[in-house]
Amino acid sequence: MGKENIEKYDLFYLLLKKYADFWHNNIFYRKVIAYGKDHLDFSIPTILAPNHQNALMDALAIICTLDRQLVFLARADIFKKKLVASILYRLKILPVYRLRDGYENLKQNDDTFHDTLRVMEHRNGVVILPEGSHDVHRKLRQLKKGICRIAFQTAEASDYKKEINIVPVGIEYSHYWRFRQVLTVVYGHPIHVSEYYDSYRQNPNRAIVELRDRLSSDMKKVMVHIEEEQDYEAINELRSIINEKYSDRIKYPKLFRDNRLISKVNGLHKQDPDAYARLCNDSLTVRDLAKELKLTYRHLRKKKHPLGWLLLSWLFLLLTLPVFVAGALLNFIIYKVSEIQSLKTKDPGFISTARYGFFLGLGLIMAPLYLVVALILIKPWWLAIAAFLLVPVLGILAWNWSLLFKRTVGGFRIRRLIRTKNSVFIRLQNTYNNLITTVSGL
Repeated sequence: MGKENIEKYDLFYLLLKKYADFWHNNIFYRKVIAYGKDHLDFSIPTILAPNHQNALMDALAIICTLDRQLVFLARADIFKKKLVASILYRLKILPVYRLRDGYENLKQNDDTFHDTLRVMEHRNGVVILPEGSHDVHRKLRQLKKGICRIAFQTAEASDYKKEINIVPVGIEYSHYWRFRQVLTVVYGHPIHVSEYYDSYRQNPNRAIVELRDRLSSDMKKVMVHIEEEQDYEAINELRSIINEKYSDRIKYPKLFRDNRLISKVNGLHKQDPDAYARLCNDSLTVRDLAKELKLTYRHLRKKKHPLGWLLLSWLFLLLTLPVFVAGALLNFIIYKVSEIQSLKTKDPGFISTARYGFFLGLGLIMAPLYLVVALILIKPWWLAIAAFLLVPVLGILAWNWSLLFKRTVGGFRIRRLIRTKNSVFIRLQNTYNNLITTVSGL
């Protein structure tokens, strides 16, 4: 499988994808929400255009939420070495040459455009990250013209006889690199590039800018976009304070709730700058005081922390402690090594990518080892296989046990803070209540 037949169905790619899907959708994230897939129609040549904040995890978000062998376009300089190029082609990645790669190489894009059209005609989508690079901020940056130029030149390669759709895609992570978070992928309504064919024939540069601006506007509708740079941290934190409890909702994803909240806050900024400034200040104050007292927003949302519930929770934790210990020990190497190694990366945007990569690699090593050990130590064989399959389940249970432990400890901590009339907690509680009241009024 190479560049010349990259659009063909590949069994090796399928097996690799199934393995990546399992770890991505079931282990690494606790929930993956894919919204708007009914907007996709691959019978029409389609380019997917996702926002780019979390390095290679953004590509995986698309790959692991669609049952399709997608082809990605990437910068040509990573294809310089033949071995690397052959691997990239096998992973269904095509090169795009830029002016910085040398004017003489731009002609090679003609082959890519024909390959792209061939891929789309086989009902395999093409994925292009239009921002060009990643940035760990919930904001859409200026789009590169490349995706629009590729769309028009691909249409030109078919003598404008083919319709081409560009689908804006929004990707949102409840946290960029923490384990067991929620990933939301929203597929927007397709943009029909044919609407701009006449404009492109008359003035290519103008049509490219028009299409780019349209794509940028549509992408902002399906992702979390915080325009304010000065108050970015405050507004970003406000999303968690107000909407964190909706992270797992599928019917009305948190992403849309966040956008509605941001829109209301932006409106407040225009109507009442002083109230807006107080809102931003309260958001950061709640964040800092909660961190100081080692409390979560989940603790603050609960009006009461009954002693009976906390004692029952503590009893449950004691009874299930063996489950935690077993799950933690069996999954310690995969979890801890991937965490330690990922934090060594200099670019925060690659932390999650490195962590997931170590998960995959260590999984390939540890899984066969655990299977062999289980078959040796446990009889009959079917019980050994059952025990082997239980390992990742125990790991997830251990993770959930640790979360319940933190919530229970936090509940006892709040009861103590209330009993001792802690001044920092009183300030936190008052500021939090004021913040909730202000947002409710919006």
